[in-house]
Amino acid sequence: MTAPRCMLVVSAGDVRARAVAIDAALDAGVDAIQLRDRDAAGAALLVAAAALRATTRRHGARLLVNDRIDVALAVDADGVHLPAASFTIADARRLVGVSYLIGRSTHAAAEAVEAARAGADYVMLGPIFATPSKARYGAPLGIETLATTATIPVVAIGGITPERAALVRGAGACGVAVVRAILDAADPGAAAAALIAALAVPAAGATGR
Repeated sequence: MTAPRCMLVVSAGDVRARAVAIDAALDAGVDAIQLRDRDAAGAALLVAAAALRATTRRHGARLLVNDRIDVALAVDADGVHLPAASFTIADARRLVGVSYLIGRSTHAAAEAVEAARAGADYVMLGPIFATPSKARYGAPLGIETLATTATIPVVAIGGITPERAALVRGAGACGVAVVRAILDAADPGAAAAALIAALAVPAAGATGR
């Protein structure tokens, strides 16, 4: 199973309020949507996930649900994304089976390597650059961190722009995950296309993944 190349992370509220932006991002080539909402009630999350399942299928993109394996299974999602303190990867695999993509959030290179060894299909690592949504995790890791994780499937998150997407790709990341870079853009479709173009032309020294 291949790791996402360009993942858009949305909340349950975004599914309705930012539906046009999400659709434009998928039109532009975003290949995965992650539904992440730690505050949403189960019923609201299920409604949002079902709507995203229909939208992602229409575009040929993958849907991942953060933490809530029950919701992922209920809507036949393509995968689950596990926060650092969530299920072990082995337990998640027993629950979802072999066909599901399993990702893990990490905030240090050592955590990323350990998650990959434990069987994660991809590892989200960040924040690579400063971003308000990841401030609680401390100082940004910087692209230098990616040099120590270049042999595992890392999706970089945190302060990603098209210019920075090219940098992290060149440093060894296989993809990026974003929130505001697309949802807050004046033209979400164009913003998504710019990110994807940056990832398609790796900087010198990229691993080619």
